[in-house]
Amino acid sequence: MADIVKIVVQATIAVIAFAAPAFAQSGDAARGQRIFRACAACHSLEPNRNMTGPSLAELWDRKAGGLASFPRYSTALKSSGVTWDDKSLDAWLTDPQHFIPGNQMTFPGIKDARQRADLLAFLKDATQPGHAPAASAQQGNQMGGMMGMGGGAVPNLKTLDPKDRVQSISHCRDTYRVTTTDGKTRDFWERNLRFKTDGGDDGPQKGSPAIVPAGMMGDRADIIFAAPGEISGFISSGC
Repeated sequence: MADIVKIVVQATIAVIAFAAPAFAQSGDAARGQRIFRACAACHSLEPNRNMTGPSLAELWDRKAGGLASFPRYSTALKSSGVTWDDKSLDAWLTDPQHFIPGNQMTFPGIKDARQRADLLAFLKDATQPGHAPAASAQQGNQMGGMMGMGGGAVPNLKTLDPKDRVQSISHCRDTYRVTTTDGKTRDFWERNLRFKTDGGDDGPQKGSPAIVPAGMMGDRADIIFAAPGEISGFISSGC
């Protein structure tokens, strides 16, 4: 009887081990694309188009921390020895900090196995060369204008409408007054306006900073310059 039980247990383990990879491949890519919209604020599917996080293009079989064009990997990630595949990515998406302790990923993980399978099904195809969907399909909410700011992924800052391009900035006491090239002016409490730079391909034209939404209430914004040296020279003082 003990031998029979042992055989049954071994057979059950073998079935589970065989079924696990199959389940990993059974995700729905269409559902996964919708899930990816939450990731698109930090990760692009375009080769070497890095954002807060690295590009995910050609992710499978890449060493963790190994994309040469991304300079902001944590030491923990670079020294992990992990290669990205179905198994390691599933573990990463479940709980990044548990899988590679000390990394800088703020995302807490996806605990639902079906959602992970759907996301992996989408990514496995979308990260292949030439398979990335259009940027508009990758993103969730799109950027609103200056006077109606919501959340959303930052677009190419070289191709903005006049309402999203800054013409002048003045500072008086605790208030910034921002005028855009469509002639509209808005006041911001100084703690609600942040100044940033983007010298990459998607950054703004020199001398033509962009204003983009920040936060959910419409009272905060980021102004993004092409280079640090532009910031102080662009802001005038006076009430």
